[in-house]
Amino acid sequence: MNKVGISTASFFLKVLTEDTFALIKSLGAECAEVFLTTNYEYSEEFGKLLKERQQQAGLEIYSVHSLNTTFEPQLFNPAPRTVNDALIPFRNVLARAKDLGAKEYTFHGQSRLKKTASFNYEKVGNRLEELNAEAREYGVTIGLENVHWAIYNQPEVFEEIKNFAPTLGCVLDIKQAWQSGRDWKEYVDIMGDRLMNVHLCDHTSEGKTCVVGKGVFDFKELISYLHKKGYTGPLIIEQYASDYTDFSEIGEAVRYLKKLVEDEYALKI
Repeated sequence: MNKVGISTASFFLKVLTEDTFALIKSLGAECAEVFLTTNYEYSEEFGKLLKERQQQAGLEIYSVHSLNTTFEPQLFNPAPRTVNDALIPFRNVLARAKDLGAKEYTFHGQSRLKKTASFNYEKVGNRLEELNAEAREYGVTIGLENVHWAIYNQPEVFEEIKNFAPTLGCVLDIKQAWQSGRDWKEYVDIMGDRLMNVHLCDHTSEGKTCVVGKGVFDFKELISYLHKKGYTGPLIIEQYASDYTDFSEIGEAVRYLKKLVEDEYALKI
């Protein structure tokens, strides 16, 4: 049965990362994704603080995320000095993931900053496989997330990459699928058993993001489709902090998703 979790990114500028664990637990979440956003937060010192807070809260950390634009694209750069500099924060993020017992690293990789951006998917796939081999030494698997402004912006991209990166995982972000103008099912079908994590946000009929369960997205259909496909990983709520005014709204979203999951699994018994 899918666990319902919350990303610490949902509390950006409202609660410090290290103070979110107890809050996430109090809101009824069963796990979390930790969004690390600064070099300090990648440090061993901060990792010790996070581990202490995690143990106090008794919270499972399923995945980590980084401020990826600052170094992930450079991991694919042809210049050795550039790559070597980017490997420093990359390895620090992996070390923090290992500290917390995380299983997955939500990864964006290269950005599509130019309209004329083009990629050699064989080279990208080979490089992702190399990076994932290193990640697996820390007990972590890289999950390439669909993001409308990054390399994995359309479902077909993973179809091109996956044969060159046989151990690479995937992360489905339903908001990003919608922003790419594609049906989230297209991503799920191509991701297949590589799918490791699902990020959830809702939106209104006018296209404004909102708290899960308060918009027009059909979460019942999503959970049923994922179940049919054999997905047993977490459902991680990832809200913009501007989407809500009170933490109780996130707690309501957790309860809403848990009920949908319970109902879905009860139907199949």
